[in-house]
Amino acid sequence: MKEKIMALATFGGGCFWGVEELFRTTRGVSETASGYMGGTTSNPTYQDVCSKTTNHAEVVHLKYDSDKISYAELLGIFFDNHNPTELNRQGPDVGTQYRSVIFTHDKLQKDEANAYIEKLTADKRFNRPIVTKVFPAETFWIAEDYHQQYLQKRGLSVCHI
Repeated sequence: MKEKIMALATFGGGCFWGVEELFRTTRGVSETASGYMGGTTSNPTYQDVCSKTTNHAEVVHLKYDSDKISYAELLGIFFDNHNPTELNRQGPDVGTQYRSVIFTHDKLQKDEANAYIEKLTADKRFNRPIVTKVFPAETFWIAEDYHQQYLQKRGLSVCHI
């Protein structure tokens, strides 16, 4: 039997611990990893990213079964669980690494993400403009081991979300 190829999605919505736990526990998502994307430094460390010199965002890279959950549903979860009107911050976390960003893996994802943002804006879902940026996915740099499934390892279920 041929193994199903899982789809990829990458979201940045503040500290990756809470975002990772949110998607890790989502039906249809088979794998999550916390890491960095969108910057200029190869193989960045958490310390590098926190230095504000890499331009990387903290992101969650996930694999999902598109027969069980759609990309649009993932977008809904993403926008329901962070504040997309905050520029370079989520809750107490401040800095460009905490920006709201979607890294798309193909043209369909790009079109869906932009259409989703346009609909949220037209529906006046938020009382301020959405600042979430949509970019093509770049190299995903996995974060250090201690960041992976951080909340689950500590018996926690929420962070900033």
